[in-house]
Amino acid sequence: MLKHSFTIQLVLLFLFVSCTNVQSQNSNTNLSAVQFAEKIKELPNAPILDVRTPEEYSKGHLAHSLNYDWNGDNFDQQIANLDKTKPVLVYCLSGGRSGSAARAMRKMGFSQVYEMEGGIMKWRGANLPETTDTKVASNGMTLAQFQQLLATDKIVLIDFYADWCAPCKKMKPYLDEISRDMQASVIVTRINADDNQQLCKELHIDALPVLQVYKQGKLTWNHSGFIEKAAVLEKLK
Repeated sequence: MLKHSFTIQLVLLFLFVSCTNVQSQNSNTNLSAVQFAEKIKELPNAPILDVRTPEEYSKGHLAHSLNYDWNGDNFDQQIANLDKTKPVLVYCLSGGRSGSAARAMRKMGFSQVYEMEGGIMKWRGANLPETTDTKVASNGMTLAQFQQLLATDKIVLIDFYADWCAPCKKMKPYLDEISRDMQASVIVTRINADDNQQLCKELHIDALPVLQVYKQGKLTWNHSGFIEKAAVLEKLK
């Protein structure tokens, strides 16, 4: 009986140590935008992988980053050229794709994969520098133009989204329904975060999707992340 009890204690101790090690590894490899910037300085020779699409990448990315599209056909082939024993830094738009890429890379034997929590949205929110390969013709909607959208007696529902944001795509059909069914009292405006980077910085939009409700020009509700249609309708009453 004592032997059995001792065995259980050993198993529990092993599980505790294993969980602690996993949590420690996650805390050391999942970095805030500021920590990610510091890690880049600390590891100047480490590859920085931007795992978004080429279109997203062209609109703004971290300097010296490599565009290895996680959803592209050549991702496995591209990372096969990297040294698995050396550190690699990975980011995307908001953290979803980079998290998937990092997990896949660790399974493939990469020993040090650092992820940026919240992706380039958090990077922009922290006002950290980025670059483009080509000159962007426009910074998108200005703050003054945004404020003009609010100058109406109708309720204004703003949707900050990106083309490659999975929750954004899931919410779009019901937002279109609201726009059609409630057009007499509600204006729905969708704003692409990639095309309106400066506006997002000024409005402190550092995650996606973000829904905002304005009544008489005043912000009455702000929500980050996926939300069901019924909950949104409650805020439009």
